[in-house]
Amino acid sequence: MIVRRAQFTWAWPGVAAALIAGLVLIVFMPPSAAAQTKLQAPVPDKPFAEHRLVIQLSDREPVKQALALSVPYNLLKFYDPDKISIVVVAFGAGIDLLRADSPNRARVDSLVSQGVEFDACMNTVDTIERETGKKVALNPKAIKVQVGVARILELAEKGYTLVRP
Repeated sequence: MIVRRAQFTWAWPGVAAALIAGLVLIVFMPPSAAAQTKLQAPVPDKPFAEHRLVIQLSDREPVKQALALSVPYNLLKFYDPDKISIVVVAFGAGIDLLRADSPNRARVDSLVSQGVEFDACMNTVDTIERETGKKVALNPKAIKVQVGVARILELAEKGYTLVRP
């Protein structure tokens, strides 16, 4: 009786090469790719939010303001309102949307009642007041933030997707 030994040596170099390639990818993975795999912390007022969106509004054009209001409205219809966190940050000319006398105030108030946050840049408000000598009356439902762009950056770092209509 003749016994032959199986010849599997040809497969080992391929397996070893695959293992080494995998280790190289892990070691040299860019930090941004590694960060994308981290779990996001829950949003305090929306612990079940699976989606996060920050909308930048820096234009006073009525069409842009209408878009900044229709995007949250449509997303609230598409997703369960508890499954999405939406923040609209207004600065520069976009601050007009959050003025107390804005023609869109009822729409802003309606979205706030559905959980959308509207942030007003106080740097912009301070500049307007300094240049005009008049106090800017804001919608009382707007949240005052010192620097609008910094607020956008902060939210982006927390996993929010930035949209600019």
